[in-house]
Amino acid sequence: MLRALLLIAALAAAPVVHAQGTIKIAVLGPMAFVQGQHHWMGAEMARDEINKAGGIAVGGRKMMLELVRADTNEILSVPDASSAVERVITRDKVDYIVGGFRTEAVLAMQEVAMDHKKLFLGVGAAHDELGMRVERDHNRYKYWFRVSPTKATDLGRTIFGVLGAVAGSIRTELKAETPKVAIVAEKAVWTEGLVKAAQANLPKMKMEVVGLWQPSAVATDVTAELSAIERAGADIVFTFVSGPVGIALGRQMGERNMKAVAFGINVEAQKDEFWGAAAGKANFVSTLDTYSEIEITPKTIAWVRAFRDRFKVSPAYTAATYDAIMLIRTAIEQAKSTKSDDLVPVLEKISYVGNGAVIEFDKRHDPIWGPGKAMGIGVQWQDGKKVAFWPPQVKGVQPFRLPSR
Repeated sequence: MLRALLLIAALAAAPVVHAQGTIKIAVLGPMAFVQGQHHWMGAEMARDEINKAGGIAVGGRKMMLELVRADTNEILSVPDASSAVERVITRDKVDYIVGGFRTEAVLAMQEVAMDHKKLFLGVGAAHDELGMRVERDHNRYKYWFRVSPTKATDLGRTIFGVLGAVAGSIRTELKAETPKVAIVAEKAVWTEGLVKAAQANLPKMKMEVVGLWQPSAVATDVTAELSAIERAGADIVFTFVSGPVGIALGRQMGERNMKAVAFGINVEAQKDEFWGAAAGKANFVSTLDTYSEIEITPKTIAWVRAFRDRFKVSPAYTAATYDAIMLIRTAIEQAKSTKSDDLVPVLEKISYVGNGAVIEFDKRHDPIWGPGKAMGIGVQWQDGKKVAFWPPQVKGVQPFRLPSR
């Protein structure tokens, strides 16, 4: 009896580590599209990992993580996106927000979140203005941090670096000293700065711009654009597309047996389903991407494999909601607080090894760009497989290939 009483007393004196309360994070994205679906997949992986480990430590207690799935419909409607943010804050009472994809929508979503002083970690939109707002009015916009991708200016730095490598292949294999480039950019705010940069910089890189074509982000037929591009004799189709038009572009280039190679940003081409959606016609289509089974960081390969094992697809860049949630967890545990105002200064100084980049934030709360930080990778579809070809120094990359002529 005495021994039993002593055991009970010891247990009573031991610290309690059971979960106490719930932290709610809204995952916002266009859930009818692959971008939003991967927002949710990445978030689910983070939630399950955190909860399996007992939750998030907040001082002396553990709190479980709950996700709220919110369809922004932002590819089709900016007002729908704003309403979705308002709804998760006022009705669902979420603590934090992650996600967002289309710049025009995220700019509006950002305003709603800032009105409510809610920490919002963006995963999807690239426009510089999102971070510039933080620099201009830190007190209001300090709750915004961009996790992925890098801002448009830095995307440009990466994309021109990779384009230089693609042009080098053309010069070597085709003996074309001044490759001809057709710019194809969907009609969207996020492409404006990139198009201007391309028009200004390509001649300096000893490439000739033969024209600019701007289809709708949701176009299903780009026959007219591709016919004109063929007549212009383009060697490279330099793409800035994030919507379903990327599928039509890849499929119809293959159907026409175009000699030009597509490279740039094509968000649809980042997903495994792209090859099937393009009817197996998208050979040689290449794009910037975030994830592949190469050693981008020490975490990348294992996480990509775990994602594929669970969802039977490779992660698109919007699956970086995983890293966004892990950043929130890390900030909470370091601050010993769940208050957004307490997390902001922690995130401003954080150095986090993510799955696709080492994330540190600048004064605009954008990820710092550069080797060893956040840059991205180049991938190409080769005979039904998406392979990484850049940066060349990373273990596991494959050679870039050109269409036969």
